[in-house]
Amino acid sequence: MADLKSQTPTQILDVLGRVCPYPLVITKKTMEKAPGGTLLKVLCDAPASAEDTIPKYCEKQGFECELIKIEDKGYWEIWIKKA
Repeated sequence: MADLKSQTPTQILDVLGRVCPYPLVITKKTMEKAPGGTLLKVLCDAPASAEDTIPKYCEKQGFECELIKIEDKGYWEIWIKKA
């Protein structure tokens, strides 16, 4: 199976500049509305959301999740696949 980041995202969600808990709240709402098979790419610069709350949410929901920190830009790309 290919990495999620090597696939074309179905949707891109930009939550740059939002502080915790808004990145998680917006991601949850987006995933609730998304049909099965959706690959969501989330751009997030809130460390707690990127490294903790969003990955934990994905794990609880059974969503496949990959986290990539873009060091030179100071944000994370979070790839979430809804089965």
